[in-house]
Amino acid sequence: MSYPQQPPPQFQPPQFQPQQQYQPQGPMGMLQLTIQGSALTSNMIPPTVQLNGYPVPVKYGRNDIPVPAGPLHIDIHSQWIRVYGKAALDCTVQPNQAVPVFYASPYHQFTSGSIGHSKVKRKGIGTLIGVVGGIFVVVLLATVLAALG
Repeated sequence: MSYPQQPPPQFQPPQFQPQQQYQPQGPMGMLQLTIQGSALTSNMIPPTVQLNGYPVPVKYGRNDIPVPAGPLHIDIHSQWIRVYGKAALDCTVQPNQAVPVFYASPYHQFTSGSIGHSKVKRKGIGTLIGVVGGIFVVVLLATVLAALG
């Protein structure tokens, strides 16, 4: 039995048209989002950023993100074992304007992140020092009691 080598006449292979590049409608502005810290000092996974509900990939350091002019809602959170360091900011971007925004994740997973239009401090240093100091005191106490006993 012989099989036809030609495709049936009604079959038309898809013709690929070059896709047009996205052309934004209306005036644009720039979000200068700075994620403070690094993979060594904060988290190996960069924070998750959503602009007006849409996810945007970011890296540590400054991220220049073109955005449409108008109101902008920024949601940011970090994630390790669970979601933590949530922070949100509403701002208005004017046409051809750059809006600086800074985010810093906290030192631990039990508080919110810090966000603002100027450099921000990381939250949670007191809790971190308290926990590490408590562990140090327990180990020191156990060592002293073992040496005396």
